[in-house]
Amino acid sequence: MGKLAVLSLSFAALAVLIGERVITLRHLILYHRELSQNYLPNCHYVEGIECGAEDITILENGLAFLSTCVKHPDLPSYSDDPGKIYTLNLLDSKIKIKATNIKGDFDKDSFNPHGISLYTDDKDGAVYLFVVNHPQGKSQVEIFRYDEDENALQYIKTIKHELLHNVNDIVAVGTESFYATNDHYFTNGILKLVEPFLSLPWCDVVYYSPQTVQVVAGGFLLANGINISPDRRHLYVADLLKHKIVVLEIQKTTVLSHVKEVDVGSLCDNIEVDRESGELWLGCHPNGRNWLHQDPNDPPGSEVIRIENILSEKPRVTQLYSDDGSVIVASSVATQYGGKLLIGTVYQKALICDLKL
Repeated sequence: MGKLAVLSLSFAALAVLIGERVITLRHLILYHRELSQNYLPNCHYVEGIECGAEDITILENGLAFLSTCVKHPDLPSYSDDPGKIYTLNLLDSKIKIKATNIKGDFDKDSFNPHGISLYTDDKDGAVYLFVVNHPQGKSQVEIFRYDEDENALQYIKTIKHELLHNVNDIVAVGTESFYATNDHYFTNGILKLVEPFLSLPWCDVVYYSPQTVQVVAGGFLLANGINISPDRRHLYVADLLKHKIVVLEIQKTTVLSHVKEVDVGSLCDNIEVDRESGELWLGCHPNGRNWLHQDPNDPPGSEVIRIENILSEKPRVTQLYSDDGSVIVASSVATQYGGKLLIGTVYQKALICDLKL
């Protein structure tokens, strides 16, 4: 066989491979999914949030913490200011955010907060806020202690480790211990794009404590949100490109067993868990087409999904809110308290609505 024929066959095989990968990738990002509007009553924007509230979590007393203004080179940014952590009292009818004051030897100018988690110490009732931070595009975890009287975050420490290389979200399980998701295996920008293109299931979950750091679960296409059940026996991980919530049982701190996967039919990001009912609340991206294009005239939509009885044989998955991007763009988190639904986004606004339950 001549060199030209070999070259032609090689190009043809490459074209077939690329075509197959493109088709697979379109399926993974739900490229052709169309979304119908599904609104809730009495929705309005949370005043003061203009550059996203990528993650939100709430204390038992109704005080919400909002991680705002995360910056990423591939996404729009509506503010040049560093990121901030805001609080919002959901029992206050005024619905007004307050910026926390960060105290201690902490570089606020490079603060780029992503996923967050709260932990209340049973011994003394102290509240700790864990924050995934990306200063200069790096990945590290910041631990703060919250002072409610001053609405202040007292900086405690920064955690860096080679296994925490692409941290997306975090769930605290002690005053210095947590589980975290890595949403990519590679740190190089080009290789990060190769991962989903080749459907490489190399994302993982890492457990960290001062004594132990190790990968405790893997095989995720794109591991995003993570949270824990009210009884602290199960972890929930959002595998965004598989459109599933993965349930893991915590047999020991560093020993997890795969229980099940629940189909959600959307690209779900962060997970919040209702302390009383155990329901999961998910902020999701309805399809990846608009996310990839980033066309301001046809922006990414938003979707909120609830999962009831996730550990049963027949979990109930319900869409509670959806929008094509005309109201709220690129939802990443949803959580409820006292009949109110709070929706955060990656880089735009935050919305609060009355719930119809």
